[in-house]
Amino acid sequence: MGIHLIKLAVGIDSVEHLCAVQRQKRRQTAISGKGGRLRHITRNMPRRAHEILEDGSLYWVIRGRVQARQRIVAIETITGLDRVDRCALILDSSLVTTIPLRMRAFQGWRYLSKFDAPPDLGGSTHSLPDTIVAELQELGLL
Repeated sequence: MGIHLIKLAVGIDSVEHLCAVQRQKRRQTAISGKGGRLRHITRNMPRRAHEILEDGSLYWVIRGRVQARQRIVAIETITGLDRVDRCALILDSSLVTTIPLRMRAFQGWRYLSKFDAPPDLGGSTHSLPDTIVAELQELGLL
């Protein structure tokens, strides 16, 4: 059975802000000769990496709510300038918005089962503001 990761998007205000930050990071990696791949560096390697690569995503918590996800296409070990090994999550460039789900703060990343992951945002609610979608969900109307 596959599994996902969930991570706080520290310093990010919205899904649009996350898109803009990631666009800038892709430009920087393309200029530096790293192929323009979108990587998110973490300290620890997931022990369940093989399950994540089965079709797992990185779910982003923005302002206390899970609001978006990105498919994880690869997981690599990289060595920093300080000679410490770290984990690079290679992400698909497209962000998929999800139905907002309230989430408490935590450190690092956590595993997220496919059963606990919020569904993708689709249909007519896509044109509604995030705050209204979140309120509808809390009321049980979504």
